[in-house]
Parts: sequence; C-alpha cells; structure tokens
Amino acid sequence: MANDFTRFAAVAAKLAREHGPRLAAQVVNSPPVRAGREAITQAVTQTVNQALGLESPAEPKEFTPGRPVTRTSTPTELMARGVFYAPQLDGQADPGEVVWTWVEFEETTGPNAGQGKDRPVLVVGRSVTSLLGLMLSSQERHQGDPAWIGIGSGPWDAEHRPSWVRLDRVLDVPEDGIRREGAVLDRRRFESVAQRLREDYGWT
Repeated sequence: MANDFTRFAAVAAKLAREHGPRLAAQVVNSPPVRAGREAITQAVTQTVNQALGLESPAEPKEFTPGRPVTRTSTPTELMARGVFYAPQLDGQADPGEVVWTWVEFEETTGPNAGQGKDRPVLVVGRSVTSLLGLMLSSQERHQGDPAWIGIGSGPWDAEHRPSWVRLDRVLDVPEDGIRREGAVLDRRRFESVAQRLREDYGWT
C-alpha cells in the first residue's frame, strides 16, 4: 500500500511539474477570469472615486458660456508620438483618464455648423498648450469600423453602455475646458488602444 501511494505521489508531482504552468496560464487567461478582473477593476475605480468625492458622470451637460471649446482635430498619424499609461488624479489630466469636453461638430456648413456636444474623451498625451484626446462614442454603428476600437463599458457613461474610441483623429483639447469626473480606463484596455495607435498610426 505504501509503495502504491509513493508511486501515485511521484506521478502526481511529475504531472504538476510538466503541465501545471500551462494549466495555470490557461485559467488566468480564460474569459471568465478576465471578465472577473475587469469587474473588480471597475468596482475599485468606483470605490476610489466615491472616497475622493468624485461624482459619477451625469448625462452630458449643456454648453457653458465662456468655457473653452474643443474645435480642432488632426489626423492621428500627423500627431505620432510616444503613448504611455499614467493616470494620476492630481492637478492635471493624464493619459488613461477619461474627461469631458464640449466638442464642436465637424460640419462647417448646414444646420449643425458651429454646434457641438459635451463628449467623453480619452486622454492619450499632451502638447505644450493642450491635451491630446480621442473621442468616445456609444453608437453601435462604430462596431467593426477600423477607425474605431471597442473598449466596453465604464463609469464615463451614465447608462453603462459599451463604448468605442475613435482612432483616426486626435482632438486638441483645451485643459481649461475639461470636466473631470474621476473616470479612468484600466491599463489593459488603454494598452489595446495604444497598440492600435502604434500599429496603424506610427505612434511609439
């Protein structure tokens, strides 16, 4: 009996050495575990926001007279630079944060000329005078569009709808014109956006 147990223990130890790391990697990278990590990240973010007194994003607000407006955008490849994840809820907005700004519509003629909308924007960098941001949208028509990338839902949308990030235009966002709600995109999803910027638009 003792010999049988010894042989069984030896076989079990060998299997653990040979297959344990692979099985562990499969479990860690499985969809349920990834979904659980994302849910925990969102819950922690919301808890931190509440502790810091940062309110959840409300419905987009009307334009406030005197508030600087985001009216300039540039093809993303012309703004190529290094992109890195560095959100810090301090005095300045940093890459990885989602902020709100009034964005003018692209139409220069017609009934929408000069009009705009309060929109969430993902900060991906900054210039000397302003933030560099990518516009977010909850419109499902962007699914499958190569100029957009899906990032799922987050605290920047009051209805927790899935969102997409526009990749082909970079907004020049006046920092004095943003509204910060304490929303932060987690590192994994930010890196998926950054990777597309590197692969398709020459960022580093």
